[in-house]
Amino acid sequence: QVQLVESGGGSVQAGGSLRLSCAASGYTYSRYCMGWFRQAPGKEREGVAAIYTGGGSTYYADSVKGRFTISQDNAKNTLYLQMNSLEPEDTAMYYCAAEGPPCALPPATPHWGQGTQFTVSS
Repeated sequence: QVQLVESGGGSVQAGGSLRLSCAASGYTYSRYCMGWFRQAPGKEREGVAAIYTGGGSTYYADSVKGRFTISQDNAKNTLYLQMNSLEPEDTAMYYCAAEGPPCALPPATPHWGQGTQFTVSS
């Protein structure tokens, strides 16, 4: 059974940085797509960043390009999202997602983590 456990949420002031982590387990595939989504109150869930674990291809939403970096540690089965130059608009619940092959960037029908709340104060 696939399990995704996020950590690293919390509060930070605008302009600050934070890193989210997602520990993955239960996958039988060696290559798959992983990503981060976010959902702010009253808004739809949106894909923020994604990566193909087999080749390193990445996806970033326009709103986070140049500020967020997605990365993976295959040895630890962990996905990261480094977030810099944070803005109040980045406040949301952040979800880790993983999709086995064939998969898309960002994942279209993924398994979901439980989410971690993240708030940026001005």
